[in-house]
Parts: sequence; structure tokens; C-alpha cells
Amino acid sequence: MRPTALTEIRSAQEDAARFRIRIFIVGLAVLLAFGVLVARLVFLQVVRHEDLADQAESNRTAVVPVVPNRGLILDRNGVVLATNYAAYTLEITPSKVVSLEETIEALGQVVDIQLRDKRRFKRLMDESRSFESLPIRTRLTDQEVARFTAQRYRFPGVDIKARLFRNYPLGEVASHAIGYIGRINQREKERIEDTDDSSNYRGTEYIGKLGIEQSFESQLHGITGVEQMETSAGGRAVRRLDSFPATPGHTVALSLDIKLQRLIEELYGDRRGALVAIDPRNGEVLSLVSKPTFDPNLFVEGIDVENWTALNESIERPLLNRALRGTYPPGSTYKPFMGLAALETGKRTAGAITHDGGSWTFGGHTFRSHGDSGLGAVDLYRSIVQSSNVYYYQLANDLGVDAMHDFMKPLGFGQSTGIDLNGEVRGVLPSQEWKRKTYRRPEQKKWYAGETISLGIGQGYNNFTMLQLAYATATLANGGVQHRPHLGMATMDPVTRTRNPIEIPAPVNLGYKPQHIEAIRRAMVGVTQGGTSTKVFAGARYLSAGKTGTAQAVTIGQKEHYNAGKLAEHQRDHALYIAFAPAESPRIALALIVENAGFGGAQAAPIARRVFDYWLLNEYPSEEDIAAVQAGLAVAPVGKPRAVSDISLPDR
Repeated sequence: MRPTALTEIRSAQEDAARFRIRIFIVGLAVLLAFGVLVARLVFLQVVRHEDLADQAESNRTAVVPVVPNRGLILDRNGVVLATNYAAYTLEITPSKVVSLEETIEALGQVVDIQLRDKRRFKRLMDESRSFESLPIRTRLTDQEVARFTAQRYRFPGVDIKARLFRNYPLGEVASHAIGYIGRINQREKERIEDTDDSSNYRGTEYIGKLGIEQSFESQLHGITGVEQMETSAGGRAVRRLDSFPATPGHTVALSLDIKLQRLIEELYGDRRGALVAIDPRNGEVLSLVSKPTFDPNLFVEGIDVENWTALNESIERPLLNRALRGTYPPGSTYKPFMGLAALETGKRTAGAITHDGGSWTFGGHTFRSHGDSGLGAVDLYRSIVQSSNVYYYQLANDLGVDAMHDFMKPLGFGQSTGIDLNGEVRGVLPSQEWKRKTYRRPEQKKWYAGETISLGIGQGYNNFTMLQLAYATATLANGGVQHRPHLGMATMDPVTRTRNPIEIPAPVNLGYKPQHIEAIRRAMVGVTQGGTSTKVFAGARYLSAGKTGTAQAVTIGQKEHYNAGKLAEHQRDHALYIAFAPAESPRIALALIVENAGFGGAQAAPIARRVFDYWLLNEYPSEEDIAAVQAGLAVAPVGKPRAVSDISLPDR
């Protein structure tokens, strides 16, 4: 063979060998890749089968919280004070909207969106996370729902939802006691997340903010349920797979008598003040009034700027719960408790005489009493019936500030009563230790003997709430046996309808001697029979015990004479009254104040008379009589009283 041919054959053989090597390498690579694929499939299908199956299931299902219906609030007679109603809301999820402003403007062409709706939405945006669904309009009409539904395709990220709304059927009546709910803010969210109850608030947007709504939040909220939904690739619900229904909140029954509450608020008219009425036998709060009031319905959906400004900046301070947080000097209503302190400490006997010459001088300072003539010889009985200041100036000096403090503290003055409402203030029951802790400069820390004198007539540093004054009056009426004041009487299970009484602490006996209690009671009865409230209780078919009081709103110098006409209305004296009835076996005790109204016998006692007539005689005053009380011109009731059962509550 030719060399060239041999070379060609050899070259072909080498090419074939290289090709076979390449084929082998490629085949080996394919086999290796196939092996890796098989191994991966085995890992996914066998090793991670259960985990991936769970993930796949979760990708096609969603767990949706079901918010429970909030529990009702009822008065002692079953009248509904807080309830729920269903309505449609138009809601935007900001994270799903390209341009919020353009979307809201376009929505305004379909449904009515006011400026206050936009402001509320902006505030909710500031308080919430962008992915949350927020209402731009609430309580849509059926026509608005239909119009939006027809054009929903134009508004990605906007939807209509059916929600439950809180409603307070009686509006402003008892608003401070009932309180209100509002949207959960960021601070509240963080607080909830730090508790064991965080899972129960999934999906919940509202929480109690004030009053019973706040203090009984755990009972009223209920238990959140869940629904397991099958979803499409786009995340829309296809069908329900499983569900655990929500448990509605418990109904809370209060001790309040809402007709009595409404009557008292009406009797105040446009005047400011507070009244607390308690059953001394068990501590049930029958009425807790703070005037002026406000409409809690304004807060449910988020109050608008105009209403908030009107409420928050008003000189009348309608948002202040005066019964719980307003502090006032008790004036002469303090004297029965000072008299009891005198008897219990042995500083006075009931028959001990003090000469009231109209003033008393101590340390070169003259403390005035009843003009220039005074009351003459005064014992304990006359000191209360005729309201002698001189008697209590001298008594305060004999007792001293710390002895007064130690006696008044167990009665609840300057202390938290423990009522089942949040936000109670303590007020001030002065002592030397209190002054040392309160003031900074050394000369301010010192207690001066002259400061003790005015404490005896309920002035000076003394500042208490009407709740504290009513609490002490109820204790006095009950012979020194003290029941913690409370509004909550029972809760009712929404499923079983079982009524569960709310447990309250056992009563405390302060250990007063019966003869001392009787001496004070007899003197307080004398106030209504021949003292400063005689005209008001003329013709009453029961015997009551009371004490009028007039307390300074601003300090008037001892050498100056009080002249209401020269003072601004908010600087005039407060009118106070404490009382209980029937005197021999009390079923109701109260304390009230009419701010800047003047004399307690003329302005405060008439309200107490109508409260007692309602509670003891089942009588509701005539329209003529109510108008007279509102004007501060009433004494004994006028006109024909109406039966309480004939009075209906307004519908909203």
C-alpha cells in the first residue's frame, strides 16, 4: 500500500477512537445528570414529601380570623346601652393602590366622600400599616353599594366589606360611665402583642377606650374564630374548607338605672357638675353623672376634626369625667365627717358647747363664720344643722392635720375607691408628710398651724371627687360598714344565657360606735327638717338626712366679702349636697356638685330631692318642675309628678 493510504487509514482510526471517547464522556455526563435528577426527585418526593405537601396545602388555603360580635351593655332593668349593627364600608388597601389621591377622587364620582371622610382616612393611614384595609366611607346606602359594585373593575385595591358597628342608642346619656370604642392604635397594638391575648385580637380593629367599654374589654370582646378557605392562584377565596365560629362577647349588666341617670342629666340642664348615687347596702352605683356629656357615637368610626376640636377645646370640658376625675373642696359637706372624727377620737362629746361669735382668731388671723353675730352656743347637732364654721375651726385646730388625715383616709377621702372604671384620681387628703413630698422648696414643705384651720370646713388643701364623697356618705349611712362601689353587676354568657354575678370584695366594718353614728345621723336629719335644706324637702313622704355645702372655686381673702356678681362665672362658688334616705334604713346615698352655682341648699339639694322621689316613691317630676330645677329656682317639687313607668326613653 502507498504510504499516503496508510496514513489516511491511521488518521481515520484515530478520529474514530477520539469520537468514541467523546461519546463515552457525553454519555457519562448524561448518565450523571440523570442520576442527579433522580436523586433530587427522590429527595423531594420521599425525604421532603410531608413538608412540601404542607406548603402546597398552605399555598392553596388561607386562614382568616372571624371577629366576634361585641357583647351588649345593659342597665339594671335590661335597657340596652350599647349594641351592634351591620353596615357596608368602602375600604382601600393602600399597598394595592398606585395613586391614592387619584383613586379617592375617582371614588368620589361614584359614592359621596366628604372632606371629613378624607381626613379620617389620612389619620387612619398614619396609625396603620400600608397593607391594612382602611375605610374611606362607612355606612353605605344600598344605592351606593350597587353603583360601586358595577364599577369595581376600575378600582384595584378597593372593596366593599360588611362590618359590625358599635351603637349607643341613648346617645349622650351616661356617656362617661359607658364609654366608647375606637380603632386600635399602634401603641395599643404593641401592648396587645405583648400579652397572652394577642391571638384573640387577630382581625380585630376596635377596642374599648373609655368607661365600661374599656374596663370590661376582656368580657365584651369575645373569642375570635377562624375560617380555612381554599384560594385561587390570585388569592381569591374559592370555598370554605373548615371553620371554627367566633364566640360573641359576654353581655355586661350594670347597676345603673338609666332612667334615673337621664333624669339627673336633664335636671342639671346646661349647668356643669357631677352626681354619684350609691346603694349603701351593697355598693351598687345607681347613677354616675358628669355634666356636660358627649355623644360616644362620634368616636366609633374615628371622630372628625371639627367635633374633636369642639369637644377638646371647650371651656365646659365635656370630655372630663367630673364624677371620677374632677376634684373639689367639699365645703360644709365635710362637717358630718369632722363631727364623727370628733366623737370617735374623744375630742368632743355630742353635748360639748362651742361659742360661735361669727369669727375665730388664731395666730393673729381671723377666720369668718356667720357674719358679725354668729350662732352663739353651738353643740354638735347645731354645728351641723346650722353649719357653724367656728365650731369646726376650733375642732380642726384641736385634732391637727395628721389626726384628721388618719381618720378620713379609711372613709376613702384622697384614696382610690376601687370602682370598676379606669382613670379614677385620688384627689388630695393633706397631711404633713403629703406636703413634704409635694413641694420642693424648704419653706413650702413646712406645715403651718394656720393651714389646719380651713381644713375643718372642707376648704384649704382638701380636694376630693364626688365618687369619694358619695362613698363616704354611703359608709356613714350604712353604720360604718363599707362596700366597694361598683357598676358591673353580672355578665351573661351569649351561648348558654347563664347569668354570672360579678364577685365584689367583702364589706369592711370601720368599727364606729353606733351612738356616734346615730348622733351624726340625727343632726343630718335636722338639716332637712329645720336646717339649710328644709324648704327643699317640705312635704316629702320619707325622712332623709343631708348636708349642704358651698365651696370656693377661687380663694377669697378673709377681709374680703364674696360677691358673685363681681366674679366670672367659672370663679363663683360651687354648690354641694350629700344625703341618704330613708334616714332610718338607707337605700340610697349620694353626693353632688353644681359647679359655680352658689349655695348648696338652693342649687344642689333640689336635685337630690328629685332623685330620692324617683328612687323611693317611683315618681318622675313634672316638666314644670324640671324647668324650675334647671333654672336654679326650685325648692319642693311643683306640678303633678309622673309615674316612672310612664316615662319612655328616646329612640335613636
